[in-house]
Amino acid sequence: MGSGYKVGVPPKKNLFAEFSDAVKETFFADDPLRQYKDLPKSKKIWLGLQHVFPVLDWSRMYSLGKFKGDLIAGLTIASLCIPQDIGYSKLANLPAEVGLYSSFVPPLIYAVMGSSRDIAIGPVAVVSLLLGTLLQNEIDPKTHPQEYSRLAFTATFFAGVTQAALGFFRLGFIIEFLSHAAIIGFMAGAAITIALQQLKGFLGIANFTKKTDIVSVMKSVWGNVHHGWNWQTILIGASFLAFLLVAKYIGKKNKKLFWVSAIAPLISVIISTFFVYITHADKHGVVKNIKKGINPPSASLIYFTGPYLSTGFRIGAVAGMIGLTEAIAIGRTFAALKDYQIDGNKEMVALGTMNIVGSMTSCYVATGSFSRSAVNYMAGCQTAVANVVMSTVVMLTLLLITPLFKYTPNAILSSIIISAVLGLIDYESAYLIWKVDKLDFLACLGAFFGVIFSSVEYGLLIAVAISLAKILLQVTRPRTALLGNLPRTTIYRNVEQYPDATKVPGVLIVRVDSAIYFTNSNYVKERILRWLRDEEEQQQDQKLTKIEFLIVELSPVIDIDTSGIHALEELLKALEKRKIQLVLANPGPVVIQKLRSAKFTDLIGEDKIFLTVGDAVKKYAPRVVENV
Repeated sequence: MGSGYKVGVPPKKNLFAEFSDAVKETFFADDPLRQYKDLPKSKKIWLGLQHVFPVLDWSRMYSLGKFKGDLIAGLTIASLCIPQDIGYSKLANLPAEVGLYSSFVPPLIYAVMGSSRDIAIGPVAVVSLLLGTLLQNEIDPKTHPQEYSRLAFTATFFAGVTQAALGFFRLGFIIEFLSHAAIIGFMAGAAITIALQQLKGFLGIANFTKKTDIVSVMKSVWGNVHHGWNWQTILIGASFLAFLLVAKYIGKKNKKLFWVSAIAPLISVIISTFFVYITHADKHGVVKNIKKGINPPSASLIYFTGPYLSTGFRIGAVAGMIGLTEAIAIGRTFAALKDYQIDGNKEMVALGTMNIVGSMTSCYVATGSFSRSAVNYMAGCQTAVANVVMSTVVMLTLLLITPLFKYTPNAILSSIIISAVLGLIDYESAYLIWKVDKLDFLACLGAFFGVIFSSVEYGLLIAVAISLAKILLQVTRPRTALLGNLPRTTIYRNVEQYPDATKVPGVLIVRVDSAIYFTNSNYVKERILRWLRDEEEQQQDQKLTKIEFLIVELSPVIDIDTSGIHALEELLKALEKRKIQLVLANPGPVVIQKLRSAKFTDLIGEDKIFLTVGDAVKKYAPRVVENV
């Protein structure tokens, strides 16, 4: 049975309507203005404020029960973030107090503007390493610590500007170019690089390489083996690392004991600091004095002129992008677990504002931390108030107890960082990627080896390049399939997927599985002609009916451009020479409209365009249909 329907041509839109539709879909796919429709002005203003400051929305439903959850979660992540922050600021080659400053101001700004309930804000390992590597290429932190800090604040300012601009101009889709597979490889590579960097403190080596690649680090480690390793340091570091890993294992095995792994770093710091204090072993390998007091202003320190302006912008833009990718991935993960939505563009504006303010209050780039957010989630946080609690604890730490940290051994901080970053190596996901998509796995491996053998920025470049190459490959080489008839039906499907599907005598049916653009139009035409050539050879061998009709099934073709239409015209000419008629089946609204505008429908004839392959076969190969 044929359907009896003709292919519909949608009414033609004017140029302005077409353009505004395209802009809306590209930049406003989530239809952000929907909620403002038909509301009085005062309500619109209130909704607008709520959009920028989500705290105005959720604070109205806040209760004592929620605060209890937030208080416990905030105290737990504070105990985890204080030792981590001191360690991460060392990764960025910044004074230890800057790490703590970055867990005081940014979380407060995020609590007011962010839409994720679970994310824990502060310095993170990967961004700290990235900043440390890129900044020390420009300024030596040992000889010019002041200028180094100024460049760090400049980079933080521009990281914030980049993040806020991407959110404000709704360009969030740019960070989607880092595929999930590339991020997994990048994170694992960064984790190993960070762990290797910690060998300096862990082994007590004084003269350690500044490079981050595995070859340089290994040369440094084994070059110092006879005279540079400090056995007491190794013993302390190894025993506490074992303690941290056991605590982590307990927390993983029994979800109710998550607090064991969260509080273990602080316990390690307290015990080791106490021992150093009573044994007076603070001559070497300890954290130097941490400045007491809260964040001093640093707006005047940012380089707004001079040669370091462009350097700061470049480093900041890269760090900001990585920070965004991490924070939004974390936010989405936990939002899915708790079944609520987060707005990517709103998150970007919140993270950007937080880093701009942070750069003016002596902070370096802060973002969402996966390890702390996971602890926050398990500790039962309800809202962003958990970040406020954490921030308050950090403030009290800065005001009251920072002098005690001067007895903390570096080996402990190294152990804490090693145990924290090991969680970034997600080998289960990597194995799954290998099983599902080999090209994706290549992106994962490229990013991984790029970070390990070269540097963080090259790893990033490789990850983006492979992700883009994958898209280009799919765009330039789309799949085409040969269709056959499923017995006793009018359904036509891929003969490879359905071996029972039989080819129609005298008719070749090909489906194109992608839009036809200038990048692939020639390939599509050549591929269709190759299918035809192969079939004709087969027919000559088997003495079958000569092919008279070529039906191109266009259902998956969502769009076509002038090059695509030109390729169809060339295909039509090539087929006419062979006395074969071209038939099109089910072109979509955009495709049929463009074929009409280009007068291709007149060239091929309206009677050669059908709603389904079944209809086309019924008209041009009726004998086959009668047998169904």
